[in-house]
Amino acid sequence: MVMNAWTKALLVSIGSANIDNELLEEAVRTTRPSAGPGAGIESFFFNSDGIRVRLAINSNSPLKAQKSRKALKSPGAGGEVSLVLDGNIIASGRLEPALSHCPEQAYITISGRCVSDCKFCPVPRLSGEVRGQEEILQMVEDAWKTGSLKAISLTSGVESSAEEEMKRAVSIVSALRARYSLPIGVSIYPTDTSSEELKQAGATEVKYNVETMDPEIFSRVCPGLSLEYIIESLRKAVEIFGRNRVSSNFIIGLGESDDSVLEGVARIADIGVIPILRPISPHPLRKGEANVNRPSAERLLMLARATKKILEDHNLRPDNAETMCLSCTGCDITPYRDL
Repeated sequence: MVMNAWTKALLVSIGSANIDNELLEEAVRTTRPSAGPGAGIESFFFNSDGIRVRLAINSNSPLKAQKSRKALKSPGAGGEVSLVLDGNIIASGRLEPALSHCPEQAYITISGRCVSDCKFCPVPRLSGEVRGQEEILQMVEDAWKTGSLKAISLTSGVESSAEEEMKRAVSIVSALRARYSLPIGVSIYPTDTSSEELKQAGATEVKYNVETMDPEIFSRVCPGLSLEYIIESLRKAVEIFGRNRVSSNFIIGLGESDDSVLEGVARIADIGVIPILRPISPHPLRKGEANVNRPSAERLLMLARATKKILEDHNLRPDNAETMCLSCTGCDITPYRDL
């Protein structure tokens, strides 16, 4: 049974699966993100006829991933897999190995630490690794040697300051560009000169996350940060990188209304930015600090369809993106790729 937009919306709304250990032992590389709201949670990728979804591994999930009856052998992917809900197979496909965080990309976190205190994000509580340039270059080279690498993506928290993080990212992009002709995407907190410097270093695309376009929610969950500064940075990024080369995450499930989401989508689409509607799940390290509710499949699909219409009106195409989340699509319902 091939996954369609509705099936994917259902899977994303659940967000996790109980998976047979046997499948994970068959050379399938799982991933454990070290940035963003899902940091620290192990997950795997499932692909059904080109539609991809990332699911957290959870033995208590109502969704079950198991080897299908056909159990066709597929090198490095463990053969055909079925996703089962309430005893019914809802999708069949294969597991995809994650090169570095996701399939076909070396998607690497520079700083797994952050001085900001966004109430939905576990990174400030994890005290994660800060990777040096040589380590990152080796990780990309290891991914390159697989023959499956199509893009390089970098993301980062803010270990000490946004300016220092930007300088670190610029240096890494310059070193990567000297070695590879692949597209390079960068997602960091913006600075006054980040877009100019990243472009000059050789970056292809950038992502500055607004997190939420509801000003009241933003001020509550991202204390000390400026929504308007991020939006202005996105506008400037489009001037430098061009349309279809700049994106921004909207977290869905922080108590925002559908109207505020779509008004925000229209606002940033109007300046040439592609929104990514990212469903959120509560993280145990931030329990009780934010009003977090995983969005339903119906809501995710409705918002994705409305977003696609807004993007059509602004001549923006997520399927032209070559790096980061718009290329991966595992965590979101992505217009033009999933529907």
